[in-house]
Amino acid sequence: MSACKPSVKAAQEEGLTTLNRRRGAFKQPKVHFIRNHEFTATFFGQPTFCSVCREFLWGLNKQGYKCRQCNAAIHKKCIDKIIGKCTGTAANSRDTVFQKERFKIDMPHRFKYYNYKSPTFCDHCGSLLWGLYRQGLKCEDCGMNVHSYCQKKVANLCGINQKLLAEALSQVTQVSQGNGTVRESSSPSPAQPTPTNHTQQRHLTINHLVFHKVLGKGSFGKVLLAELKGKGEYFAVKALKKDVVLMDDDVECTMVEKRVLALAWDNPFLTHLYSTFQSKEHLFFVMEYLNGGDLMFHIQDKVYWAIIVGLQFLHSKGIIYRDLKLDNVMLDKDGHIKIADFGMCKENVFGDTRATTFCGTPDYIAPEILLGQKYTFSVDWWSFGVLVYEMLIGQSPFQGDDEDELFESIRMDVPHYPRWITKESKDLLEKLFERDPSRRLGVVGNIRAHSFFKTVNWPVLEKREVEPPFKPKVKAPNDCSNFDREFLSEKPRLSHADKNLIDSMDQAAFAGFSFINPKLERMLDK
Repeated sequence: MSACKPSVKAAQEEGLTTLNRRRGAFKQPKVHFIRNHEFTATFFGQPTFCSVCREFLWGLNKQGYKCRQCNAAIHKKCIDKIIGKCTGTAANSRDTVFQKERFKIDMPHRFKYYNYKSPTFCDHCGSLLWGLYRQGLKCEDCGMNVHSYCQKKVANLCGINQKLLAEALSQVTQVSQGNGTVRESSSPSPAQPTPTNHTQQRHLTINHLVFHKVLGKGSFGKVLLAELKGKGEYFAVKALKKDVVLMDDDVECTMVEKRVLALAWDNPFLTHLYSTFQSKEHLFFVMEYLNGGDLMFHIQDKVYWAIIVGLQFLHSKGIIYRDLKLDNVMLDKDGHIKIADFGMCKENVFGDTRATTFCGTPDYIAPEILLGQKYTFSVDWWSFGVLVYEMLIGQSPFQGDDEDELFESIRMDVPHYPRWITKESKDLLEKLFERDPSRRLGVVGNIRAHSFFKTVNWPVLEKREVEPPFKPKVKAPNDCSNFDREFLSEKPRLSHADKNLIDSMDQAAFAGFSFINPKLERMLDK
């Protein structure tokens, strides 16, 4: 075995150039299915008006929604005021044929070409009617203006004000609910943390914190090293920009992350949450500071199988993690692992429930996601296989010059297994890279009983009584030496969005975000 070590080291060093690139996770845009429309958050490259309320769609990024089928443009706030069905979907689809209507409106427009003498906008897609002559069509009855190519996509709602009708119907519904004819019951999410019994619960604010360093950043915002004023306690604070969360339609994902983090106190191998709070512009996650860095920083010859314990805990709670990668496995000061970043989680996966969202980090995405299939916990075990391969061999199992080639490799290629890896290692990886998710190790079989883990004492490992194979060099509680210097060189300050955009934001969307752990309350009371 000793003769093989130099070649192993060389192979790992050669593969590190592949691993050094850190791909960000992504998620396909959320689709809102409203009366056969398929609305997604959209950036409008030119001035555009809402097809429901006829007001201007404004903002800096994704100003509103657009239907992928008929191109109707609307405000996010107007999505529940849509009365007309989408005309761009299949006329004989099951949803159209079998959808029961309380009432039916069928008032066709009478469109004729029209010469507009001043700038005019299409009342359907919201963009400018351009040209010098016969720029569009005008309804002789209601005066609706549309592009010629939008004519066939306009619903038969001549003379109908969708906004006013929707508001009237809403009032009728509220009256019927008040009379007891309609009743709805709601139950809290099983992952919602149990509130504390304190009569006067303390709340954390930004004034309690001093920011020292930037630990990481992305399109969502920043992760900063923060100190609790006067207490000498350090935390990693993830600051999300509210405008980005709203524009990317990620409010529910943020709430899921908060609930999973709060749940993580029940498992020693998940990052622990101390508090969540918000300001007018930001959402803050106050988490334990894991100053050992991530596994990408300590890749060679470091194997931390407690990841399995963390994954199995999440799965037992009905949670698919969906973003397992080296970057998201952190080390504390003693070298124990902690799974971090729960923004991609899917909750309440019990029984026959399946997920369908296309999301994850490209190198780690399972083939069933790429194929558009419904999936469950199997995707986490595929990602675990990719992570094990990277840790043992020092490079990614699937290669491609771009995402298309990479995804093709994930769907079709068999990873290369060097001759120097053990037969137990190869067998483990082959069973984790089983493309039939129903036969993948972790979904079937006892992964802990695999011969690769024959030396692991699982009960002792679960109690964190196993000496980690590597202990990070940490000189002090606020040591940042295990983080990327590119981020550490930045000034630790929050970025700000346009004031008009913030003032117009619906703050009610973030109701119920704030949370504080009793452990942090005790720190504040000291």
